[in-house]
Amino acid sequence: MSENCIFCKIAAGKVPSKMVYQDDLVAAFQDANPLTPVHILVVPKKHYENILDDIPSEVLEAMVHAVSVIVKQTGIDKTGFRLITNTGDDAGQTVHHFHIHIMGGRKLDPSAGEKRD
Repeated sequence: MSENCIFCKIAAGKVPSKMVYQDDLVAAFQDANPLTPVHILVVPKKHYENILDDIPSEVLEAMVHAVSVIVKQTGIDKTGFRLITNTGDDAGQTVHHFHIHIMGGRKLDPSAGEKRD
């Protein structure tokens, strides 16, 4: 765990969140500032800055499994959803802990990302 990382603290249960999924390797919780009706973040419990870190395959597999479970639980597997991961400041990564955004629940803008209202 990184001492100053908010996602590490959330995954460890040290900061309150609306947790929607958890296993030994990953945690998933609702985004504090959602851009879509369903906006959930899936994070590894161990700190990795971004996708370019040496993330073990079992962690990546656990993250993909979590996505599969969550989209079915929320029903967006039927209507469609978007997965986003940002790498670096220029790409919009504001929390430097690798994470996947699951976004859906309405028709999404066909551009690369959603805009803040």
